[in-house]
Amino acid sequence: MADLEETLGYTFTDRSLLTAALTHPSLEPEDPTVTGNERLEFLGDAVLGLVIAAELYDSWDMSEGSMTKVRAAVVSETALAQVARQVGLGEHMRFGKGEEATGGRGKASVLSDALEAVIGAAFLDGGFDVARTLVLRHWRPILVSRVEAPGVGDHKTVLQEVLAQRGQVPAYDVRGAGPDHERRFEAAVYGVVDPGAGIDRVIKPDAHRLGMGTGSSKKRAEQEAARDALAALGEGDA
Repeated sequence: MADLEETLGYTFTDRSLLTAALTHPSLEPEDPTVTGNERLEFLGDAVLGLVIAAELYDSWDMSEGSMTKVRAAVVSETALAQVARQVGLGEHMRFGKGEEATGGRGKASVLSDALEAVIGAAFLDGGFDVARTLVLRHWRPILVSRVEAPGVGDHKTVLQEVLAQRGQVPAYDVRGAGPDHERRFEAAVYGVVDPGAGIDRVIKPDAHRLGMGTGSSKKRAEQEAARDALAALGEGDA
């Protein structure tokens, strides 16, 4: 299993944990000395979800609704199976004869469960930091790709597209208050007639305010205002 550990990027102190993670429950009836990977899978699922959630929170300025969608996509069975195949997990798994005969080694559901079990095993063997490093080593490309998909986590872009269908563009009015070390910003967004490229968007006194938002930066406040506007227009994601 040294080659698998090298691919995973982590060498287990207690290799029996890795062996257990790679043991499919179908082997239990044939060998009473083994235990399947279901408990480790349960643990790994929680660890994976926490690592991804923390990374989204720390690295991207996204709403709760968008973070939820991205997390669901990158911890899905499809994404897990993709990573499992990349590291060659199926080649190292142990199965009962029936599951082996029906192609368990290549099933997405089996591979995804086993990979979660491996994450759980890494957590038990080396702690959270080890599990986090392992997860981000293999999930960051998927995470970045999903976050950077058009419109994901970017309410301003979505609002601009929605307003364009109405012949308008968004105009933001942002104001800050408080001392520099804890400054807060409040943003209001309005729908205005597109003045054309290179011309400032003027917010007239009778302009219709679409949404409001606050945040620790102008960018976050504008994103929250756009999110509020989308919800008011019936285009929000939560």
